[in-house]
Amino acid sequence: MLFAGCDRAGGQAPAAGAPPPAPVSAATVIEKEIVETQEFSGRLEAVERVEIRPRVPGYITAVHFTPGALVKKGQPLFSIDPRPYQAELERAEANVNSARARADLAGVELERAGRLLEDRAIARREFDERAAAQKDLQAAARSARAEVETARLNLGYTRVTSPIDGRASKAEITVGNLVDGSAVLTSVVSTDRIYASFDGDEDTYLRVRARVRTGARDDESVPVRIGLANETGFPHEGRLEFVDNRLDPATGSVRMRATFANKDGTLVPGLFARVQLSGGTRTGGAARALLIHDRAVSTDQDRKFVFVIGKDGKAEYRPVVLGPAADGLRIVRKGLAPGEKIVVGGLQRVRPGAPLQPKLVPMEPPDAPAQAGAQAKAG
Repeated sequence: MLFAGCDRAGGQAPAAGAPPPAPVSAATVIEKEIVETQEFSGRLEAVERVEIRPRVPGYITAVHFTPGALVKKGQPLFSIDPRPYQAELERAEANVNSARARADLAGVELERAGRLLEDRAIARREFDERAAAQKDLQAAARSARAEVETARLNLGYTRVTSPIDGRASKAEITVGNLVDGSAVLTSVVSTDRIYASFDGDEDTYLRVRARVRTGARDDESVPVRIGLANETGFPHEGRLEFVDNRLDPATGSVRMRATFANKDGTLVPGLFARVQLSGGTRTGGAARALLIHDRAVSTDQDRKFVFVIGKDGKAEYRPVVLGPAADGLRIVRKGLAPGEKIVVGGLQRVRPGAPLQPKLVPMEPPDAPAQAGAQAKAG
């Protein structure tokens, strides 16, 4: 009886010491073609923005536009009292006529002096003095003509026009005010195209820098989409046209800018925009990628890892390098191979090297009810 008791005790001890395999949910790492994208936050900026300032001082006599209206290049915006500049132009024109008459008279006298010099009726010195006087008067006439051109320009500047096509702001200065070159009358921003500026990360910079260069063709540029705060998805498509020449060492980001068509004027400078940057193949198409659920990823200090189910059915600790989200899953750049099975549910019961009892579930993102049921079973 004692020997039998010892046998039973010895047989039960190993069973009590070995933990049973932990029940978990597992899914197979999938590989498929995707168009890899990344999302950032940005702001819309005008391609051209001009502050309208007067080029000559004077009193504002008229405002020729409605605040917020679309204006054309060369369209009058303000009028400055032209009368002082008209008078200055007439004075300059009178001076140029007088200078031209004196220069013409000096030319006639020089010709007469030349004939007298041939007859030895005057000294060579007198002829040289008349030649010098004629050149001086010609120079004075040219200076007077320059004054006429300056006066004509100043008179033209009393008609303040828009230098670009775009949308005007409100009139900052109204009729009757005296202005000079420091005054801002209004501003005009272009509307047919617009910029979206955003800060990209280092990984994005390394992937797109070779595809953004001077003179790149449209089919070689990086596609970018944006969506406004009241829009679903990213309905506006454009192209990445600028990447800054350095990364900010404090934030690890680099300034980027995309350009978009804006014929209907929907995109307004200053608006917040959600930016989606394509990061697929060179032509912006699909590329092969490994995808897993985000819930399969755990963090160990600054390292991301997953648990792979080994051939012996035990948990294997595997560091991974992750990319952006795509199709509801997470891209894996390094650490996994297609077809490997990883733990996606019940991670709190998993330890490296521990035996597992996996239940296979699909890796594709399920519907909300199915996902809730799978998580309940895994728990």
